Amino acid sequence: MLTRNVLRLRNTELSDAERDTLESSISFTRTYAAGQIVVRQGSPVEVSTLLVEGLMTRHVDAVDGKRHLVAMHVPGDFVDLHAYVLKRLDHDVGALTDVKIALFTHAALKQIQVEDATLARRLWFLTLLDAAMHRQWIYRLASLTAVERVAHFLCETNARLLAIGASDGAEFALPMTQADLGQVCALTNVHVNRVLRELREAQLCEVRASRVRILNLKELVRVAKFDPAYLYLAPEIASRACA
Repeated sequence: MLTRNVLRLRNTELSDAERDTLESSISFTRTYAAGQIVVRQGSPVEVSTLLVEGLMTRHVDAVDGKRHLVAMHVPGDFVDLHAYVLKRLDHDVGALTDVKIALFTHAALKQIQVEDATLARRLWFLTLLDAAMHRQWIYRLASLTAVERVAHFLCETNARLLAIGASDGAEFALPMTQADLGQVCALTNVHVNRVLRELREAQLCEVRASRVRILNLKELVRVAKFDPAYLYLAPEIASRACA
């Protein structure tokens, strides 16, 4: 099912009937190549995007030309569910890797809202979860050191991928460049390189060839000051995410 990863192993999960309803509400699917813009800032929007395969980002291009990643999305995320209400986005949505997406017209989402109040609340939960992650990203940039920022992002990504079976808790794919990591953590490429070397030399994790290998998750979590509570994961996944 295209919706198999939506709210998978979260505190609140879809029932089989709700998942069937959501699945039947998909209007069409599309694929995009890495680097393509899927939704442009300011453009009128009449559909919302569910990420099925690959990784996507939300980003803002500053007036000085610098790009700032403000979110990264994994399969099962509704990338722009908030567009159902807003109709225009204040940021771009792009494909970080080759992606497959499922699209829901806003008319279909309105039908869900009218006919299935419980499923509508589940979708609302997704937007609130998205907001919770935004708050953590702000906290990470405002309060953590460079090493802590990168470690926190890696712990968060591991936890999110654990929930959808894309990490075994020790290794996962992360096809991001050092420039991408720098945008996430507000660091220069040189600084990211230095931090990754420090994490590797401390025997905490290795980031090589678009893969992350965690060598000591418990210590990485401690260094990152990472608490997965804001991800609202099922208890067993939250426990694994913290070793």
